[in-house]
Amino acid sequence: MGQRRVQLAPAINEAFDNFSRAVFAEGALPEKTKQLIAVAVAHVTQCPYCIQGHTRLARRKGADPQEIMEAIWVAAEMRAGGACAHSTLALHAMEETEPHAHP
Repeated sequence: MGQRRVQLAPAINEAFDNFSRAVFAEGALPEKTKQLIAVAVAHVTQCPYCIQGHTRLARRKGADPQEIMEAIWVAAEMRAGGACAHSTLALHAMEETEPHAHP
């Protein structure tokens, strides 16, 4: 399937590959850190291919299992935190539909 993707849009595929290489290259953040971020984001976006691929790349860049698991827990907290923060939307909606007390 990957080859088919290249055949159907070779220029776009090449541009994306170049973009990906640039993003994950050593820079202000080390490659290991970038891969740990990618592992966390992959869990939030729930992409199984990304989870597997970036976990393997994180290991190759020197991340140990504890670091990877900690990154996953950060992702889990951020995902749960979003649900908690968005509860204000439900609270506002409930207030709008509650009968108002009349004196």
